[in-house]
Amino acid sequence: MSWTQMSTVEGLPLIGGQGRYRALARAEGGLAYEIFYPAGVASAVHSHDHDSIVYLLSGSLRGTLDGREVALEAGGTIVHPRGVPHSVEAIVDSRWIEFKTPLPLRPPIGG
Repeated sequence: MSWTQMSTVEGLPLIGGQGRYRALARAEGGLAYEIFYPAGVASAVHSHDHDSIVYLLSGSLRGTLDGREVALEAGGTIVHPRGVPHSVEAIVDSRWIEFKTPLPLRPPIGG
């Protein structure tokens, strides 16, 4: 599985640089990505048509979830429910697995 550069999330440009992702698995009910953001890269506040479950493999993330500040350390999990505005910023180089269900109606991340 090769990595693909990403410069947008939900059609909005990433802030502070680019990340990368690779698809890990796809099923009728959803899909899983591995995502990497270098330190300082962040998404703009966005929402989507699917639930996302994030498991942080390494690094440290902070962001917002429905207007509240949140933080996540390696080994932690957070849910971004569909339709709820949120953002993510890598404090240090960070890598996570993101499960999306149901299958998104459009590609949520891209180059």
